[in-house]
Amino acid sequence: MFDSYNRSIEYLFGLQASGIKLGLANISHLLCLLDNPQEKLKVLHIAGTNGKGSVAAMVSSVLHTAGFKVGLYTSPHLVNFTERIRVNNREISEKRVAELTDFIREKIQDTDLGRDITFFEFTTAIALLYLLEQDVDLAILEVGMGGRFDSTNVVDPLLSIITNVSIDHQAYLGNTIREIAFEKAGIIKKGSIVITGVTQPSALALLRERCLNDGAVLYRVGTDFKGRRMRDGTFNYYGIKKKYRGLKLNLLGRHQIINAVTALGAIEILGEKGYKVRDEAIYEGLTNIYWPGRLEVIQKDPLVVLDCAHNPAGIKTLGDAISGGVFSFKRLLLVLGIMMDKDFKTIISKLVPLADTVVLTQPMMDRAASTEVLYKEVRKYHEEIEIARDVKEAVSLALSLAGREDMVCITGSIFMVGEARGLLVGA
Repeated sequence: MFDSYNRSIEYLFGLQASGIKLGLANISHLLCLLDNPQEKLKVLHIAGTNGKGSVAAMVSSVLHTAGFKVGLYTSPHLVNFTERIRVNNREISEKRVAELTDFIREKIQDTDLGRDITFFEFTTAIALLYLLEQDVDLAILEVGMGGRFDSTNVVDPLLSIITNVSIDHQAYLGNTIREIAFEKAGIIKKGSIVITGVTQPSALALLRERCLNDGAVLYRVGTDFKGRRMRDGTFNYYGIKKKYRGLKLNLLGRHQIINAVTALGAIEILGEKGYKVRDEAIYEGLTNIYWPGRLEVIQKDPLVVLDCAHNPAGIKTLGDAISGGVFSFKRLLLVLGIMMDKDFKTIISKLVPLADTVVLTQPMMDRAASTEVLYKEVRKYHEEIEIARDVKEAVSLALSLAGREDMVCITGSIFMVGEARGLLVGA
């Protein structure tokens, strides 16, 4: 079965050669061949530039703690493909990935889909089939990119969430906040319920207009659902009817409180749809969230932190955490690997000045920016620069240079963090 799984993974990643094809024609055709599993699932659909995975993990943890069977589909994975599809936080087995891949391949082999299907369309189909066969009470689906033409946008959800809007994936989603908001607003369905953490006036106006035209109800984080951080590190939640005090998160960063308020708003709305959650499950669920690679401390003495920041909003959050007292350290060693199609100049300009030493490397991805390209930009801000030929060498070098009171921060790309995490903790 191990060989069968490896062959399946090789096939799936081979589909990436087809690139990204925004549109719902392929996925709709494929799901029709599979008897439309999405129509039989109760769904929470989450879009947004940043935070959607954290919100998904929080809602999943709370509902699972409350006794519900919860499916979760997120992307990309950090180390193993199976991370993308979970039920009650247990990953899909390699055996089932192989079986479902073979099943779908057989379904499409005599159709145009056999040639045209993309990686994300195929994996979305695997997820929907698996979550249906697992008979989950709720399927939480994270948008891969954008929303309007994302493969997950084939569902009619109980609730939709748009966490925020920031600049990212400009080649596909547009160059302005309003253009990107338009794409994300594409997950809004007629008569639906929507929660958003969007704050920019242009984006918020667009969401309001879309909801008005579609007869959808819009709730806002910061207005309908509020949070307040307390001095002891806990936070309070103030919802429409619910209030909770002294809540604790096991995820670092003030931004996670906003994500938690978003998640609790969703829990409150879902409660009105039959997903009743006792107060104890709220507290326990928030302290048991598993969402690696987001300000994740994986080692102390020296402190080693992984963060998947790869766009301006994510970089600001990481920079605020480093300079804002979230971590205590003497010197900062920054291990950096960035994709060429990301705004690497902004990433470098915001993070590099915070570091004492910068180690540059290149993850094992075709899209990764070369160390030569990064070096030319980094040298504008820093002189203490080391070059490593791969992530393994970069991590080893940073650890060898770090003292016990120092901090090693590995960031710049989800792929960078995933590769480093696989080396350091194995999963």
